[in-house]
Amino acid sequence: MDRHITEHFGPVASVLHEFVSHLVAVHIYVIEPTEQRPYQTLITSGMSERPMTVPEGEEISPYAELMLCLPPDWPLTEAALHDDRTGWPIRVLKETARLPHEYGTWIGEWHSVPNGDPAMPYAPGTPFAGVVVASMLHAEPAAHTVEVGDGTRIELLALIPLHPAEVRLKVVQGTDALIEALDRGHVSELFDPARQSFA
Repeated sequence: MDRHITEHFGPVASVLHEFVSHLVAVHIYVIEPTEQRPYQTLITSGMSERPMTVPEGEEISPYAELMLCLPPDWPLTEAALHDDRTGWPIRVLKETARLPHEYGTWIGEWHSVPNGDPAMPYAPGTPFAGVVVASMLHAEPAAHTVEVGDGTRIELLALIPLHPAEVRLKVVQGTDALIEALDRGHVSELFDPARQSFA
C-alpha cells in the first residue's frame, strides 16, 4: 500500500492510526496537497485485511480500500478529528471500511450507505447524510488497483458524500438516476463541502 500510494498519489505525510478495533483496524494515510493534486487525499488501510463476502457471479475482488479527497485547508489536527463538524469524513471512511466485515456483506461501485433511515446529516453544519461508492475520476487507471505480491488484487474505491435528496433519489429512482445527477454536477471524489444537491 505504501509503495502504491507514493507512486500514484504522492508521499504520505502522516497516518491516522487506529489501535483498537473489534473487527479490522482501519488506518488512514494522509497525502498532502501537491501542484498536480491540490487537495488532501485520504486512503484507508486495513479494510483489505479480510475478504468481503462477495456473491458468486460478481466480477470484483473481495479485497478493497476506500479513499476521499478533502479541501487543502480541511483541518486534520487531533482536536479537529474529535470535533464532529470536521471529523465526520474520517469517521465515515472508517465506518464504511468496517461495514462489509461487520455484516458479512460487500460493497462495490454504486453501493450507497445512508446515515440512518431516514438519512440524517453526519454533523452540525453539514448537509451530507450518506455516501455512495464510486470509481475514482481523478486518478490514472493504474491507481485503481493495488497488486499485492501474492497475486491478491485490492480495489481502491472512492467515497462520495451525498445530500439527503440524493440518497432518496437512488432509493426511489435507482442507481442510473443518481449517476445522471452526479454527472450533471461533475461530482467526484474531490469533496466540496459547499456543493449543492443535484437531485
